Amino acid sequence: GAKGVKMPRGDINSIKEYPVPIPPETTEQQKIAHCLSSLDEVIGLQAKKVQALKQHKKGLMQQLFPAEGETTPRLRFPEFREAGAWEVKRLGEVCDVLDNLRKPVARTKRNPGPYPYYGASGAIDYIDQYIFDERLLLIGEDGAKWLPYEKTAFIVEGQYWVNNHAHVLRPTLAIDTLLENYLTALDISQHITGAAPPKLTLDNLRLIWVPLPPKRDEQQKIAHCLSSLDEVIGLESHKLDALKNLKKGLMQQLFPQEVA
Repeated sequence: GAKGVKMPRGDINSIKEYPVPIPPETTEQQKIAHCLSSLDEVIGLQAKKVQALKQHKKGLMQQLFPAEGETTPRLRFPEFREAGAWEVKRLGEVCDVLDNLRKPVARTKRNPGPYPYYGASGAIDYIDQYIFDERLLLIGEDGAKWLPYEKTAFIVEGQYWVNNHAHVLRPTLAIDTLLENYLTALDISQHITGAAPPKLTLDNLRLIWVPLPPKRDEQQKIAHCLSSLDEVIGLESHKLDALKNLKKGLMQQLFPQEVA
C-alpha cells in the first residue's frame, strides 16, 4: 500500500511507479466502479438541472423586461396588459446613494468577527464591526464584473460593512429585487471608464436608465416571480453540492487512506 508519499509530477517513470491500492478481487473493483459511476450520473443530471433552471430564468428575464429601445415587455402578467407603457428613469432618481457611509479597512486592521465585509462582488472577509443594518443593494465600482448576467448587483441585509469598491444603494421608487435582477441582466460595461482600474463612477452610475412598470403592484409581481425561481435554483444547487460532498465522503471511505 501507499506509505504517505505524494503523487510525483512531471516524471513519467516516477508516475508509473506510484503505488495505487487495488482490491484483490475483480468483483470488488467492479462494484466500487459501478457505485461511483452511478453517483456520477446522478451528479451530472443534477448539474444539468441547475444549468437548465438558470437558463430558464435568463430567458424569462429577457421577456419580463422591455428590450432596449422598447417601453413594454414581450411577456406581461394578464392583469397588467392594459396598464400602459413602462416608465424609464435614471438610476439616481429611483435610489438614494449611501456611498459616503462606506469605509475601507486595511487587511492588517481587520479583526475577525461575525459581520460580512463586502467588496465589489460579494463578501471578502468577516470582521468584528458593522456600518449598515438594513437591506440595501450593492453594485461594483471597480474590480467587478459588468457584463450581462454577471454578478454586477446584489442585495445585502442584516449587519455588515462595505468597503470603497462597491456603490451602496437604497432603492426608493423601485423594489430592490426587481432592480437587482435588471442591473444583473444589463450590460454595465458600456458605462465603465478608465483602465487602471476600470471604474463605474458615481456620475455614470446615477445616469443608468432603468425601465419600471407604472404600477408598483406589477413591480412586486415580477420581483416575486424571480425570487421564487431563485429559491428553486438555490435548493437545486444545494442538492448538487450535497451530492458532490457525498461522493467525496464516500471515496474517502471506499479507498484506503495514506499512512503518514
